[in-house]
Order: sequence, then C-alpha cells, then structure tokens
Amino acid sequence: MRETLVLNASFEPLSTVSLRRAVVLVMQDKAVVEQSHPGLRVRAASIELPVPQVIRLCRYVRVPFRQRAPWSRRGVLVRDRHRCAYCGRRATTVDHIVPRSRGGGDTWLNTVAACATDNHRKADRTPAQAGMGLLTKPFEPTPADSLLLALGLKDGETLPEWLTVRGAGASSGPAAPEALPA
Repeated sequence: MRETLVLNASFEPLSTVSLRRAVVLVMQDKAVVEQSHPGLRVRAASIELPVPQVIRLCRYVRVPFRQRAPWSRRGVLVRDRHRCAYCGRRATTVDHIVPRSRGGGDTWLNTVAACATDNHRKADRTPAQAGMGLLTKPFEPTPADSLLLALGLKDGETLPEWLTVRGAGASSGPAAPEALPA
C-alpha cells in the first residue's frame, strides 16, 4: 500500500499515512493534495482525484518537539531501503549488530536490515565473530528524514522545490547511509 506524506499547514512534515487515510482527509476537506503520483487516479462513482503522494493539512496542528525519530523495525527496514546490510539482497528482517542476549538494544545504531539467510548465519554473534562485514554503516535518521525515507524516494530523486523552499528541513531528500570501506 502506498504511503502518503502529511505536512502541517506550515509545510512541516508530520507523519506518513496510508493512501486510504490520505484520500479520506482530502475528501473531508481537512487536507489538500500538494503532490500526486503522475498518471495515477482514484476513482469512485461521482468523484475522481489524483493519487496523493504529499498532502497538506488545512489547519495547523500543534505538535510537541521531537529531537529523535522513534526506533521501529519498520523504520530500520525503510532506513536501509529493504537492502541487507551484509549482502545487499532484499531484506525482510532486522538484525542486532550486538545481539540482545549480549546487551545490545533496539537502537538505530545497533540494528540493520538483513535477509533471513544472513540473519540466521550470523545468529547470536557479532559481525566480526561471524566473519561478516557490514556494507553500510547504521545511522540515526532525524524525525524529518525518517518521514521522507518512508516516502521511498529513489536514488537521484529529490524533494519538490516548493517543499524544500518552505522549510521541510532537507534540501535533497533523506541522508543516505554511509558506505563502509571494504
């Protein structure tokens, strides 16, 4: 299911919602479509509208300041773009660099996306003990970056100029993970 970025009335990123929720917000006149997927439309008996990629709320919503993006398994997979940190294939699981049984926690810097094969091969060891190297270094995304990563921007794609000018925070999309030397 497609994810839609929700902007506050002041153009600050707030969250991502499902396509269904985004359409409901637009239909209830609580939000307007700022950017849509080219060529895709949602059709009903009496209405047709573009499939929203970014919507903006019509009324400002006060949100408490968040310094850190909350950690989640889904967030790690999105941050690493569903690519295994050990082999580069499609990742479906999250691996703890320092296993939880050895004191490693659920943190951005201790978890990476991994394919089931490599996660099983590494087992309850550190990458060094298992003889496996990381292709990318884990990083902690900012709250704005985690929302933008959830949009699934492809390499080379940037945010629309209207979003970067109005203060969404980033000028060229989310920070990419830093590659480690071989």
